[in-house]
Amino acid sequence: MFDPAIYRERRNRLKKDVGSGLILLLGNDEVGMNYAANTYHFRQDSTFLYFFAVNQPGLAAVIDVDAGTETLFGDDLTVADIVWTGPQPTIADYCKPAAIAASASAAALDACIATAISQGRRIHFLKPYRTEHTLKLVSLLGIKPTMVATYRSEVLHKAVVAQRNIKSAAEVADIERAINVSREMYLAAMAAAKPGKHEYEVVAEILRIAKARDCDLSFPIICSVHGETLHNHQHANLMKSGDVMVLDSGVETVNKYASDITRTIPVSGTFTPQQRAIYEMVLRAQMLAIGAVKPGVPYKDVHLMVARSFATDLKAVGLMKGDADEAVAAGAHAMFFPHGLGHMLGLDVHDAENIGEQYVGYEPGEERSTQFGLGYLRLARKLEPGFVLTVEPGLYFIPALIDQWKAERHLEQFINYAEVEKYRDARGYRVEDNVLVTQSGHTVLGAAIPKTVADVEQACKG
Repeated sequence: MFDPAIYRERRNRLKKDVGSGLILLLGNDEVGMNYAANTYHFRQDSTFLYFFAVNQPGLAAVIDVDAGTETLFGDDLTVADIVWTGPQPTIADYCKPAAIAASASAAALDACIATAISQGRRIHFLKPYRTEHTLKLVSLLGIKPTMVATYRSEVLHKAVVAQRNIKSAAEVADIERAINVSREMYLAAMAAAKPGKHEYEVVAEILRIAKARDCDLSFPIICSVHGETLHNHQHANLMKSGDVMVLDSGVETVNKYASDITRTIPVSGTFTPQQRAIYEMVLRAQMLAIGAVKPGVPYKDVHLMVARSFATDLKAVGLMKGDADEAVAAGAHAMFFPHGLGHMLGLDVHDAENIGEQYVGYEPGEERSTQFGLGYLRLARKLEPGFVLTVEPGLYFIPALIDQWKAERHLEQFINYAEVEKYRDARGYRVEDNVLVTQSGHTVLGAAIPKTVADVEQACKG
């Protein structure tokens, strides 16, 4: 948790940017895992954390822009609750760390919103991503569930994103803390990945380190020798000699700022010649992309630069053909690189994307591509100082995609399908780091995590 003045300043800027009316922010509730009393690990809504700091369930907050007041709504625990939880701070106690002047009961929220509605005042709220929030808004505002998205406040969406996209020095320091925990996790994973072990044994090692550093995961771990499946959350495969394992994971600190790192690890400790060639294409593209990160550069251009690097390298080994620029313009590279280059990072591993990728990652009026691969690019806008983003190119050999495109003879003027067949079992390779855009360029955050061929192979020796 940061200094109380930081939260006050954030809310003051939000009032200024929104202009008038009431801003309603809903905190998250406990969610039952398989019955109501057995809950998932609680995680507060990130925007609520950003402005109000309180990581407790059952809360809401109202900022009256015109009156300049801020109120936290919630109920103190009863003795019956304390029997199970032990003594807990009161709602008034929770106000202090975020410099909130007033608190009220949860029931008082209904009256507050009803009064504002009767006065014809504008109530600003974010489009919900949880059903519980939709139902609360329906009850409070007296609107149909299908109309919640229609009535959401675009000015509030833009105002929140404008703040959250730019990270302060304190936020960057917290992200670096998370990355440095990730570094420990990756060193352990490289030493643990051995033929004859299961993927879940590697997952157990990195989970141990995360919890030992008082961190939670920032997203479910991707750890698989089938890295060609981009979001492979299954960890049951037996690792064999000659396999490569994609490990994509991150942690969040007690302040909930996240890391997101990927490395590709040779299970045998060394890459085969084919694996090394593919891996070095990915690493070369990543270093090229990181070098291009600076203020004013559209991240879409960096993505396309990586695509051209891949097209050139894949042509050199016979997998692609023709002019590299023309191949990228047609989207032929997406057979091997079917995702975006990266995304924002902060309180969420895909920072503020619940508010809307269009607001976070694209300029006003900028259209998202409909082309396969490029259409998955989450961050396309011009980079600004204070942005923290991921740079994560990858090359993948996905049998189902190869078979479909080959059967359709799709873009065969750029893809040598006969040669691609020789690589259909090569699987997946990805390298990812977290980068801060500075006033004049960039900084790769955190202590270095092995990623050259030599450094990865050395780390695999433990």
